[in-house]
Amino acid sequence: MKTLERGFGLVEVMLALVLGLVMSLALAQIFVSSKSSYASQTSSASLQEDARFVLSKMVQEVQLVGMFGCLGKVEDASVSNGFSRAFEDPITWDTNSHTLTLATAGAGEGGGWSTWVIHSDCISSATAYSNGRAPRLAVGETAMPIHRQVYRFNKARNELSLNGQPLVSNVRAFSVLFGVAGSINDRSIARYAATAEPSLIRSVRLTLTLFDPADRAQEQTVDVVAAIRNRLG
Repeated sequence: MKTLERGFGLVEVMLALVLGLVMSLALAQIFVSSKSSYASQTSSASLQEDARFVLSKMVQEVQLVGMFGCLGKVEDASVSNGFSRAFEDPITWDTNSHTLTLATAGAGEGGGWSTWVIHSDCISSATAYSNGRAPRLAVGETAMPIHRQVYRFNKARNELSLNGQPLVSNVRAFSVLFGVAGSINDRSIARYAATAEPSLIRSVRLTLTLFDPADRAQEQTVDVVAAIRNRLG
Protein backbone atom coordinates (compact mmCIF):
# COMPACT_ATOMS: atom_id res chain seq x y z
CA MET A 1 0.00 0.00 0.00
CA LYS A 2 1.45 3.35 -1.06
CA THR A 3 1.93 6.11 1.47
CA LEU A 4 0.78 9.53 0.27
CA GLU A 5 3.57 12.15 0.45
CA ARG A 6 2.37 15.59 1.57
CA GLY A 7 4.27 18.92 1.08
CA PHE A 8 3.92 22.56 0.13
CA GLY A 9 2.65 23.46 -3.24
CA LEU A 10 3.93 26.33 -5.36
CA VAL A 11 0.90 28.47 -4.50
CA GLU A 12 1.45 27.99 -0.79
CA VAL A 13 5.15 28.86 -1.08
CA MET A 14 4.39 32.01 -3.07
CA LEU A 15 1.74 33.04 -0.56
CA ALA A 16 4.18 32.58 2.34
CA LEU A 17 6.80 34.67 0.54
CA VAL A 18 4.31 37.45 -0.13
CA LEU A 19 3.17 37.48 3.49
CA GLY A 20 6.77 37.55 4.70
CA LEU A 21 7.59 40.41 2.36
CA VAL A 22 4.58 42.40 3.50
CA MET A 23 5.54 41.93 7.16
CA SER A 24 9.15 42.88 6.47
CA LEU A 25 8.06 46.06 4.69
CA ALA A 26 5.70 46.92 7.55
CA LEU A 27 8.46 46.44 10.14
CA ALA A 28 10.90 48.46 8.04
CA GLN A 29 8.34 51.27 7.74
CA ILE A 30 7.81 51.28 11.50
CA PHE A 31 11.58 51.41 12.08
CA VAL A 32 12.08 54.26 9.61
CA SER A 33 9.16 56.19 11.08
CA SER A 34 10.44 55.72 14.64
CA LYS A 35 13.94 56.76 13.64
CA SER A 36 12.63 59.84 11.84
CA SER A 37 10.45 60.78 14.82
CA TYR A 38 13.37 60.36 17.23
CA ALA A 39 15.65 62.50 15.03
CA SER A 40 12.96 65.18 14.78
CA GLN A 41 12.39 65.29 18.55
CA THR A 42 16.12 65.32 19.27
CA SER A 43 16.73 68.13 16.79
CA SER A 44 13.81 70.15 18.14
CA ALA A 45 15.02 69.75 21.72
CA SER A 46 18.55 70.74 20.68
CA LEU A 47 17.28 73.93 19.02
CA GLN A 48 15.28 74.88 22.09
CA GLU A 49 18.24 74.19 24.36
CA ASP A 50 20.58 76.33 22.25
CA ALA A 51 18.09 79.20 22.16
CA ARG A 52 17.41 79.10 25.89
CA PHE A 53 21.11 78.88 26.74
CA VAL A 54 21.94 81.99 24.69
CA LEU A 55 18.93 83.96 25.90
CA SER A 56 19.49 83.07 29.57
CA LYS A 57 23.00 84.55 29.29
CA MET A 58 21.63 87.68 27.64
CA VAL A 59 18.87 88.03 30.26
CA GLN A 60 21.43 87.97 33.06
CA GLU A 61 23.46 90.67 31.35
CA VAL A 62 20.41 92.82 30.58
CA GLN A 63 19.38 92.70 34.23
CA LEU A 64 22.79 94.11 35.18
CA VAL A 65 22.78 96.86 32.55
CA GLY A 66 23.44 100.29 34.06
CA MET A 67 24.88 98.89 37.29
CA PHE A 68 27.94 101.11 37.69
CA GLY A 69 28.61 100.91 41.39
CA CYS A 70 27.25 102.55 44.50
CA LEU A 71 27.52 106.18 43.37
CA GLY A 72 25.35 107.88 40.79
CA LYS A 73 28.27 109.70 39.16
CA VAL A 74 31.46 108.13 37.79
CA GLU A 75 34.50 110.07 36.63
CA ASP A 76 35.74 108.85 33.25
CA ALA A 77 39.48 108.17 33.02
CA SER A 78 39.15 105.59 30.24
CA VAL A 79 40.75 105.73 26.81
CA SER A 80 38.92 108.15 24.45
CA ASN A 81 36.20 108.61 27.12
CA GLY A 82 34.63 105.35 26.00
CA PHE A 83 33.03 104.74 29.38
CA SER A 84 31.11 108.03 29.31
CA ARG A 85 29.25 107.00 26.19
CA ALA A 86 28.36 103.65 27.75
CA PHE A 87 27.31 105.38 30.98
CA GLU A 88 24.92 107.69 29.15
CA ASP A 89 23.46 104.98 26.91
CA PRO A 90 24.13 101.53 28.44
CA ILE A 91 21.81 99.60 26.14
CA THR A 92 21.17 100.15 22.42
CA TRP A 93 19.57 98.18 19.60
CA ASP A 94 20.41 98.98 15.97
CA THR A 95 17.63 97.61 13.78
CA ASN A 96 19.64 98.09 10.58
CA SER A 97 22.68 96.08 11.63
CA HIS A 98 20.75 93.87 14.08
CA THR A 99 23.20 94.77 16.85
CA LEU A 100 22.49 94.81 20.58
CA THR A 101 25.11 96.64 22.66
CA LEU A 102 25.19 96.37 26.45
CA ALA A 103 27.29 97.99 29.17
CA THR A 104 26.81 95.55 32.00
CA ALA A 105 28.41 94.71 35.33
CA GLY A 106 30.45 91.52 35.47
CA ALA A 107 28.55 88.75 37.24
CA GLY A 108 30.81 87.16 39.84
CA GLU A 109 34.01 87.95 37.97
CA GLY A 110 36.36 89.64 40.40
CA GLY A 111 39.60 90.19 38.51
CA GLY A 112 38.58 88.63 35.22
CA TRP A 113 38.24 90.15 31.78
CA SER A 114 36.40 93.45 31.46
CA THR A 115 36.23 96.45 29.14
CA TRP A 116 36.44 98.92 32.02
CA VAL A 117 36.90 98.74 35.76
CA ILE A 118 35.44 101.19 38.28
CA HIS A 119 37.39 102.03 41.44
CA SER A 120 35.13 103.45 44.13
CA ASP A 121 35.08 104.03 47.87
CA CYS A 122 31.25 104.21 47.76
CA ILE A 123 31.42 107.50 49.66
CA SER A 124 32.73 110.25 47.46
CA SER A 125 34.76 108.91 44.53
CA ALA A 126 34.22 106.57 41.61
CA THR A 127 36.52 106.47 38.58
CA ALA A 128 36.32 104.31 35.47
CA TYR A 129 39.51 103.07 33.80
CA SER A 130 40.09 101.07 30.64
CA ASN A 131 41.02 97.43 31.09
CA GLY A 132 44.69 97.06 32.04
CA ARG A 133 45.19 100.78 32.68
CA ALA A 134 43.79 101.08 36.19
CA PRO A 135 46.12 102.00 39.08
CA ARG A 136 46.29 100.00 42.27
CA LEU A 137 43.28 100.18 44.50
CA ALA A 138 43.51 102.83 47.17
CA VAL A 139 42.68 102.05 50.78
CA GLY A 140 38.94 101.61 51.15
CA GLU A 141 38.29 101.22 47.41
CA THR A 142 36.66 98.30 45.63
CA ALA A 143 36.85 97.36 41.95
CA MET A 144 33.84 96.62 39.75
CA PRO A 145 34.38 95.17 36.26
CA ILE A 146 32.16 96.52 33.47
CA HIS A 147 31.70 94.64 30.19
CA ARG A 148 30.81 96.02 26.79
CA GLN A 149 28.91 93.15 25.15
CA VAL A 150 28.04 93.41 21.44
CA TYR A 151 25.59 90.86 20.05
CA ARG A 152 25.22 90.97 16.27
CA PHE A 153 22.94 88.90 14.04
CA ASN A 154 24.44 88.17 10.61
CA LYS A 155 21.46 87.29 8.43
CA ALA A 156 23.63 86.26 5.46
CA ARG A 157 25.45 83.68 7.58
CA ASN A 158 22.51 82.81 9.86
CA GLU A 159 24.74 83.44 12.85
CA LEU A 160 24.59 85.32 16.13
CA SER A 161 27.98 86.54 17.33
CA LEU A 162 29.26 88.01 20.59
CA ASN A 163 32.05 90.57 20.36
CA GLY A 164 32.91 89.34 16.88
CA GLN A 165 33.05 85.64 17.83
CA PRO A 166 30.38 83.13 16.69
CA LEU A 167 27.95 82.38 19.51
CA VAL A 168 25.25 80.25 17.87
CA SER A 169 24.60 79.12 14.29
CA ASN A 170 21.45 78.31 12.29
CA VAL A 171 19.73 81.52 13.40
CA ARG A 172 16.73 82.55 11.32
CA ALA A 173 15.92 85.75 13.19
CA PHE A 174 16.90 87.81 16.21
CA SER A 175 15.01 90.85 17.44
CA VAL A 176 14.89 93.19 20.42
CA LEU A 177 12.09 95.37 21.76
CA PHE A 178 12.19 97.71 24.73
CA GLY A 179 9.39 97.89 27.26
CA VAL A 180 8.91 101.65 27.55
CA ALA A 181 7.25 103.55 30.41
CA GLY A 182 5.08 106.61 29.91
CA SER A 183 7.22 108.79 32.20
CA ILE A 184 10.45 108.68 34.18
CA ASN A 185 8.67 107.95 37.48
CA ASP A 186 6.39 105.29 35.99
CA ARG A 187 7.47 101.66 36.40
CA SER A 188 4.71 100.13 34.24
CA ILE A 189 5.11 99.33 30.55
CA ALA A 190 3.16 101.63 28.24
CA ARG A 191 4.40 100.21 24.93
CA TYR A 192 7.13 98.19 23.23
CA ALA A 193 9.48 99.83 20.75
CA ALA A 194 12.79 99.15 18.97
CA THR A 195 14.24 102.46 20.18
CA ALA A 196 13.62 104.39 23.38
CA GLU A 197 15.02 107.00 25.73
CA PRO A 198 17.23 105.08 28.21
CA SER A 199 15.51 106.61 31.24
CA LEU A 200 12.14 105.20 30.06
CA ILE A 201 13.28 101.60 29.42
CA ARG A 202 11.84 99.18 31.98
CA SER A 203 12.34 95.80 30.28
CA VAL A 204 13.82 94.15 27.20
CA ARG A 205 12.10 91.52 25.07
CA LEU A 206 14.49 89.17 23.26
CA THR A 207 13.29 86.87 20.49
CA LEU A 208 15.49 84.24 18.87
CA THR A 209 14.49 81.83 16.08
CA LEU A 210 16.65 78.81 15.22
CA PHE A 211 16.26 76.29 12.40
CA ASP A 212 17.57 72.82 11.61
CA PRO A 213 19.75 72.85 8.44
CA ALA A 214 18.81 69.20 7.82
CA ASP A 215 15.12 70.14 8.02
CA ARG A 216 14.40 67.42 10.59
CA ALA A 217 12.41 69.74 12.85
CA GLN A 218 10.32 72.87 12.66
CA GLU A 219 11.84 76.25 13.46
CA GLN A 220 11.98 76.99 17.17
CA THR A 221 11.24 80.51 18.42
CA VAL A 222 12.00 81.40 22.03
CA ASP A 223 10.83 84.71 23.49
CA VAL A 224 11.94 86.04 26.90
CA VAL A 225 11.51 89.32 28.78
CA ALA A 226 14.22 90.67 31.07
CA ALA A 227 13.39 93.39 33.59
CA ILE A 228 15.81 96.29 33.96
CA ARG A 229 16.93 96.41 37.58
CA ASN A 230 18.79 99.71 37.43
CA ARG A 231 17.48 103.08 36.38
CA LEU A 232 19.03 104.08 33.05
CA GLY A 233 19.88 107.64 32.11
